Amino acid sequence: MENIDLVSLVLGVVVGIILYGIKSFFTTAALKKELKEYKDHLQRQMKLTQDGTKQLEQENEKLKSENENLRISVKTLSQKPGRNEIRLLNIYDLAIRKMNTKAPGFAQGWELSLQEAEKEYEERESGLKGAIKRVFAPSITHNKELDSSNE
Repeated sequence: MENIDLVSLVLGVVVGIILYGIKSFFTTAALKKELKEYKDHLQRQMKLTQDGTKQLEQENEKLKSENENLRISVKTLSQKPGRNEIRLLNIYDLAIRKMNTKAPGFAQGWELSLQEAEKEYEERESGLKGAIKRVFAPSITHNKELDSSNE
């Protein structure tokens, strides 16, 4: 009877080891499959990140190039003819405003002359007279007006 119990015990242990081996084989296979899926997922994520980074770097270089072009354009436009004249005009305007506050007698005469000049300028810019003056040189028509007013 002891032999039977010992044989049964050994047979049970062998069957247990075999079942444990089969179970561990399937568990290992499932874990290897899961690990492969994680590696593939990580590979895809790294590729997407790399593509996104590369695209951002290209966009950054493009924006740097556009920024440099715009900076050059602004510098070129600020040096075009007429910009210095507008700057000088603004300086003169500021100086005249200061002169008006410091010299009261000058202000009245200046304001009258300024109003007349504005009215004359508006007349030149509108209507047939303005179109004719824009076609011909302003200095020619201006000289004719001065000659007729002196007579």
